[in-house]
Amino acid sequence: MDLLSRPLGDRTLPLLVEGYGWLPNRMRDSAGPVVRTRLLGRPALALRGPDAVRFFYDERNVQRHRAIPEPVLGTLFGHGAVHTLDGTAHRARKELFLPLLEPDRITALVDHVTAAWDEALPGWSGRAAVTLFDEVSTVLTRGVHRWAGVPLEETEAEPVARDMIAMVDGFATAGPRHLRAHRARTRQEERLARLVAEVRSGRAAAPAGSVLDLVARHRDADGGRLDAKTAAVELLNVLRPTVAVSWFVAFAAHALRRGPEHREPLRAGDPAFAVAFTHEVRRFYPFVPFLGGLAVRDLQWRGETLPAGGLVVLDVYGQNHDEDLWGDPYAFRPERFLGGPAEGDTLIPQGGGSPRTGHRCPGEGVTVGVLEALTVRLARLEYTVPEQNLTIPLHRVPTRPRSGVVLTGIRPPSEG
Repeated sequence: MDLLSRPLGDRTLPLLVEGYGWLPNRMRDSAGPVVRTRLLGRPALALRGPDAVRFFYDERNVQRHRAIPEPVLGTLFGHGAVHTLDGTAHRARKELFLPLLEPDRITALVDHVTAAWDEALPGWSGRAAVTLFDEVSTVLTRGVHRWAGVPLEETEAEPVARDMIAMVDGFATAGPRHLRAHRARTRQEERLARLVAEVRSGRAAAPAGSVLDLVARHRDADGGRLDAKTAAVELLNVLRPTVAVSWFVAFAAHALRRGPEHREPLRAGDPAFAVAFTHEVRRFYPFVPFLGGLAVRDLQWRGETLPAGGLVVLDVYGQNHDEDLWGDPYAFRPERFLGGPAEGDTLIPQGGGSPRTGHRCPGEGVTVGVLEALTVRLARLEYTVPEQNLTIPLHRVPTRPRSGVVLTGIRPPSEG
């Protein structure tokens, strides 16, 4: 029997209530790595595993165009973003982001971010307590704006950082968080659209080859330039994900609190361990719960069928905690990755597929590079973690340690 012949109750509300645990819980109750359900009024199949990743990212099976709900477009990605495109249009727009994959570009961004961290550190040392999540978001905002060639006054850094965080924090919820996300996106799109218009008119300069320059000059598959609003959306799709590394830095601090034995190899500058620790933070801690797309045609997967137009859901959090793939998946063990990163369709904290030709996040290399550098700096700091609420609620999407990780007695790293 298929999804058309078996009536199913819509499970959107339970998903919103259970958060990250909703789909893994259903997977445990199923006979295999597939769950049939109904979401947003549509029949849906949820999949997991490397083969499922390849199936999901095959454009002959699944498209992202029209699959992203309005609340997510209006807060996280933006209308007209690369995430909403498929086929030739997607590949042409993706060309805008491909230069960001180059190692020298990532190195330059890491240098800007670590410089911003080093500039902020004396101020942290002079305070009784700092909330790491908040401070890192401002550091990342300063660093990525400098790297992207986007001007940012010193007094703007904290409010812009709050807006970047709000856009991510409010996309998967209703109520005040979602309203803050909408307002934040409106402010930042207007700011960046004005900047693009000024660059194109010659009233402002964009550093040659900068992200601002590339966005202002980019032409889509039809040969036309992006309108100023869409250009602002794509600028935000570089700036916002970089600031979102704040979540992973807070998780890294949480991991160091739970496993202080990891500090020494990080402090010692063991590059292999730093990369392994970074990958394990991305695997172990919850960030993206799942990804969705629309069936291009009638599909069949592991004995279940889905009509064209149904939802295909890739279980990201569940796959990153699949015992068959990882063994003891709820143990934090960086040594899993000391032999090198996992195969690309196995470790999917930011999606799967190819970042050059598919929908995999082109900023994944940025996340790894920035997180690795900041984790080493964090491990080398002297600080105290006072009593606080460090729980990570799985019903909240996106989640993070409730306290934001408060640090006291911060002292710069020892010399030598």
